[in-house]
Amino acid sequence: MDARADTHNATDTFIAKLYGGALVAPPARFRTWALEQVSKLIPCDAALWGSGTATDLRFHTTTTIGLPEEFPKRLEDTAGINPLLPKIVANLGSPVDMESVLDDQAFHASEIYKKAFAPFRIERILATGHRDDRSGLYSLVSLYRRDPSRHFTAVEKGLQQRITLHLFEAASHSFFVHLMRNTDMVEGHGSALVDRHGMYHEAQPRFHDLLDEEFPERGISLPFPVPQPGERTTHGKLCVSCEKMGELFMLQIWQAGPLDGLTSREREVVISVAQGLSFKQAARKIGIAPSTVANHLYRIYRKLGVSSRSELATLVHPRG
Repeated sequence: MDARADTHNATDTFIAKLYGGALVAPPARFRTWALEQVSKLIPCDAALWGSGTATDLRFHTTTTIGLPEEFPKRLEDTAGINPLLPKIVANLGSPVDMESVLDDQAFHASEIYKKAFAPFRIERILATGHRDDRSGLYSLVSLYRRDPSRHFTAVEKGLQQRITLHLFEAASHSFFVHLMRNTDMVEGHGSALVDRHGMYHEAQPRFHDLLDEEFPERGISLPFPVPQPGERTTHGKLCVSCEKMGELFMLQIWQAGPLDGLTSREREVVISVAQGLSFKQAARKIGIAPSTVANHLYRIYRKLGVSSRSELATLVHPRG
């Protein structure tokens, strides 16, 4: 009874630590940090956290500890002969042990062992699948042991079942904490975290609302290519900015306004002038000559159809 209580308390502590991890590990490293914590709760030599779609059995993003970079690709390439995968997909949310699919003799004689696991000295496998109904993404969390005598116990399987959902929820929490703490959130903007294929990993409701207005027939992924990091693009009436975040990309979208038709340098000039800086002060702040500020401002006035600093300031800071 005491042992079960200790396990329960340790699991509760672990789950609380996961959500607190948003303040410890940045979003780009959160999954690595989380797997490291899992390996302490359920001792293992290596682990993988991958996400993708069930249709092509390909990872869009992968995080590993204790494994070389080529392992996820090897796992993908052997998906068709991996007897564990169908059972994982059929039992989402429940841990599946390779021993429940193949006994040791059959496992060691199998092609999947020879091609995917033996090269990395993997002998014991405990995996849990998860599907996010909001995004359609499938995720896999697998724990690996290299000592064949170290079987995954019923208690450890119970631990993995209890914590797996919290892994995904804590990763989501990490993203939104990052938004609140480190991003200049502007009213009317929406943010989302996507992979290189444009699949949503996290998204604010405002992000989807803006896309629905411009792309009413859109599917479950981004209706335009992921911009290059640091790039600003326009799609219809929407502007999109992109920031790299590990394997993922954080996008912000908003409805285009008058200033969005300006170049980045012109926007710098507008912001400086709207703050009341003189040409010399603006030039010093931006790092250009005062005459260049004047030339930019002349073109800006023509583009925006304004004729004074006060009109320009009203565009930057519209009165309610």
